Amino acid sequence: MLAIGFGANAFSEPLRAPEGSVLLTVEGAISNTNADGAARFDRAMLEALPVTEFETTTIWTEAKHRFTGVALGDVLAAVGARGDAIKAVALNDYSITMPLTEAREDGPIVAYLMDGEAMSSRGKGPLWIIFPFDDRPEFRTERSYSLSIWQLARIIVTE
Repeated sequence: MLAIGFGANAFSEPLRAPEGSVLLTVEGAISNTNADGAARFDRAMLEALPVTEFETTTIWTEAKHRFTGVALGDVLAAVGARGDAIKAVALNDYSITMPLTEAREDGPIVAYLMDGEAMSSRGKGPLWIIFPFDDRPEFRTERSYSLSIWQLARIIVTE
């Protein structure tokens, strides 16, 4: 088993309580929480994390789009994730399991904007784990496509 730890204090400040609607809940093997063993994020909290942006085409949309969000690794670091995998769960309870090794610097982001606009739940939002498909051939595979979950609502970190 490969264990990757993002550290309890990778982001030195404790998580504050969300003031707006919760968009993302992270639970499981984490050490930085703000509610009953979970870390809950509203839009402002996600936007306060380091911003990552790229343009890419997808198999689900027409043309190239600009995605803005936070690197999946930065979300996991903010909550002090430790373990070897995550289960990402959508609003409709669809889920995928992803090894933490995918949360690399040039890997997927948790996008909260597409082309500068917030995504509605009908438009694959409000959050979408998406890879920069055009940047690397290994991202243009069935495996990476299957890990790109839209309408993301929850992440469960497993050891």
